[in-house]
Amino acid sequence: MSGAWWRDQVVYQVYPRSFADADGDGIGDLRGILEHVDHLADLGVGVVWLSPVYASPQDDNGYDISDYQAIDPVFGTLEDLDALVAALHERGIRLVMDLVVNHTSDEHAWFVESRSSRTSDKRDWYWWAPPRPGHVGGEPGAEPTNWVSFFSGPAWEWDEASGEYFLHLFSRKQPDLNWENPQVRSAVHAMMRWWLDRGVDGFRMDVIDMISKTVGPDGHLPDGVPGSAGTAEPTLADGSAAFITGPRLHEFLHEMHEEVFAGREHPVLTVGECPGITVEEAVLATDPQRREVDMVFQFEHVDLDHGDGKWDHRPLALPVLKASLARWQEGLADAGWNSLYWDNHDQPRAVSRFGDDGPAHRVASAKTLATVLHLHRGTPYVYQGEELGMANVPFERIEDYRDIESRGHYRAAVAAGQDPADVLVALRRTSRDNARTPMPWDGSPTAGFTTGTPWIGVNPENVTVNVAAQQGDDDSVLAHYRRLIRLRKEEPAVVEGRFALLLPDHEQVWAFTRTTPVTELLVIANCSSQEAQVQLDLTGWTPYDALVPSHGDGPADVGTLRPWESVVLRRRLS
Repeated sequence: MSGAWWRDQVVYQVYPRSFADADGDGIGDLRGILEHVDHLADLGVGVVWLSPVYASPQDDNGYDISDYQAIDPVFGTLEDLDALVAALHERGIRLVMDLVVNHTSDEHAWFVESRSSRTSDKRDWYWWAPPRPGHVGGEPGAEPTNWVSFFSGPAWEWDEASGEYFLHLFSRKQPDLNWENPQVRSAVHAMMRWWLDRGVDGFRMDVIDMISKTVGPDGHLPDGVPGSAGTAEPTLADGSAAFITGPRLHEFLHEMHEEVFAGREHPVLTVGECPGITVEEAVLATDPQRREVDMVFQFEHVDLDHGDGKWDHRPLALPVLKASLARWQEGLADAGWNSLYWDNHDQPRAVSRFGDDGPAHRVASAKTLATVLHLHRGTPYVYQGEELGMANVPFERIEDYRDIESRGHYRAAVAAGQDPADVLVALRRTSRDNARTPMPWDGSPTAGFTTGTPWIGVNPENVTVNVAAQQGDDDSVLAHYRRLIRLRKEEPAVVEGRFALLLPDHEQVWAFTRTTPVTELLVIANCSSQEAQVQLDLTGWTPYDALVPSHGDGPADVGTLRPWESVVLRRRLS
């Protein structure tokens, strides 16, 4: 792991549509990002993960790609991307592209050719199948399998012209590529090499653990078993066992590594988003000796507050959350590497979900959640606005939402008889649009995001929660993130230390150690809105350094912590 440069870095995710708009059309763009690269440099991050900016019909906000080697005009040009890469590199920051190769847009040239005829050379670049025997295509129940789309409804779409169904695990405008076909894999590899040759520094690969589907002995995809999704996020009622970490996944990832990344002169980073992956599979995927990917995104901890699907909220006890992260810490302690995150473009805001977004505790809970995450072993990810303590958005009407998943759930739930008001409550808690409101650069009506009309409503909290307001405030969430990122670079135990969970059953306190032969760190965090008593044996801990306290100079007594108070203690062992 000595060459794993990314272990001591922090990754910052930019969702370009909502980050900064340079041309006033209300939609963020590459030039807007370029105008704010100093914000990223001042924060101290070492990698920017850029959500898709490829040519796209924008059915799923760019995760439906129609041309992998072109930039969508709404975001700018290839020259704009080159300029962004250069500006980041000048500041010592690498750029990782978001890549979606489980599926394409139905407007991609590959799929246009594939659906043109059953005899097309690219027909088997995608998954096509006839109706079930005895059924008529296009009618309910005629779908080849009972698989369910993540975006509601069957995962198969009837194509009248060619008389077959095509598979789409997501939107009907996102047909799944058939990775069993070596021509598909070769074309994807060539495209990835093209981007690396252009100067990008790696890829975050969307739902990459779904590229291998289980194929039955008859060559067809099988029906799923209800409930087989386990902890997959989002949870599918049917089919997930046939496509989550499928039988050839590790083979495909290793082949990609050898064909695309092996022998590169400049360091690259590969991250696989893997809904439903187990610890055991993650160890295999990230063990450097196996040459697959550098790290994976797992979804276990962000599925814990889901009941019957992601829209059904259930209370989450702190011991359950602690145990989940500790299990991954222990599972990847000797092989592989963890990715650490609370927020991203698909998740609601952490301070509303795991913290307390009320006026009394929002700042402290945002700081403490950050401390807990960044002091675990792994590479932390910061999603735009997280470094400010942004909370969920209080949208009141379904018309305020833009997310295809949220709108689809609303339609389906209301049609099934749910009270629209109750459905909106679930959306305000869980919708992906919570993460997609404009980045608040200042307290103006459009948050300094645009001179036009934003494509989605501004979170009204921007009046007080914005970059300008926190810029010179040493007690702000932004300043706390800067200190955490700086600590990671200055203290080797943050990167290298062994992890050990303490007080696993404590309902309020999250405590753990990170230990090297030279230094030991003790993280003590009150993850509640009430005062907490901490009973820890600190024999041998005098003297210690108190690092990155959430409250000014830190607690007067680490045995009693104020609401959402946290501190990191450091002692020298040799």
